[in-house]
Amino acid sequence: MLLRNPGMEPRVNSSHHFAFITSPLEQEHVDRLRALDPARLTILHEPDLYPATRYTADHKGVDFTRDADQTRRWREAIARADILFDLPSPDDLAIAKNLRWVQTSSTGVGQAVAKLGLDKTDILITTARGVHAGPLAEFVIMSLMAHFRGLATLQEEQRAHRWIRTCGEEIAGRTIVTIGAGDLARGTAKIAKALGMHTIAVARDAGKPRSHDLFDEVVPTSELHAALARADAVVITVPHTAETTRMIDAAAFAAMRPGCALVNIGRGIVVDEDAMIAALRSGQLGYAALDVATVEPLARESPLWDMPNVLISPHSASTVSSENRKITDIFVENLRCYLDGRLSDMRNVLDKKLLY
Repeated sequence: MLLRNPGMEPRVNSSHHFAFITSPLEQEHVDRLRALDPARLTILHEPDLYPATRYTADHKGVDFTRDADQTRRWREAIARADILFDLPSPDDLAIAKNLRWVQTSSTGVGQAVAKLGLDKTDILITTARGVHAGPLAEFVIMSLMAHFRGLATLQEEQRAHRWIRTCGEEIAGRTIVTIGAGDLARGTAKIAKALGMHTIAVARDAGKPRSHDLFDEVVPTSELHAALARADAVVITVPHTAETTRMIDAAAFAAMRPGCALVNIGRGIVVDEDAMIAALRSGQLGYAALDVATVEPLARESPLWDMPNVLISPHSASTVSSENRKITDIFVENLRCYLDGRLSDMRNVLDKKLLY
């Protein structure tokens, strides 16, 4: 069923379409989708089929088991839909006979798509690229400001009721190197430049035309270590691919300027975690703010939890209260294109060869 026309555009040959919401979504966004074009589109969404959410924009929810009736209705919706909001499970995919398009709620879905075998099909995958760039950039700058401006020291002195004047450091004039030059890197560079930082991007295609001046320099991955040697801060923004696996290894840490700061908002496996821990212990790496880990959740016994020069975020830096509204904006725009047969105008189509 899945190997229909690999490499070809999906066929849109139905006068009426069914879109099934497969992960929790607030009712206000469901209502907006239902109002889009009811003559051509039915939104399948039954609130009791989803787990309770832990927070706004929670796409997984608490542990949840459907009863027999809920399971029947869920499977009927999966089988009926030609459009899914969020990636299906392998079991769901096996019965998704009419599936033509999946709109995901995340950006870095390439490995999940490959694991499901969807990269070998003509099923269209669109992502939430662009939604998370702003919040993640804020996390990067928050982390770096806290580090360079000595927030931990200020808090320690406040707890001790000590009023002792000191001389601090500033972030302006420092060099920030982003590993990657996509949306997350651009979001980071935008704020970094506003703060007076020098921005360098390490990109797979350094010569690609870019319609912005957010990066002062763009260098190829072959010059990674040379760029790291100039960095006061390194920000990892790339997805997990064969090329990026443990890209930041012991040699990369050794190439960094002693005391360099690292922020990872990409994927944990891009970093050799053992090498990072060693660099943090030696002081070669002065600070790390980590929104991701090689294995998630981060093991309770990991030394990273207790390191004074490490900030741990539980893969939540991108999740803000406006997230699902912005994802729905993309879905609405893409639905209009899909219903009109304008597939080439759809946003954020996943490249199944590059997996991003």
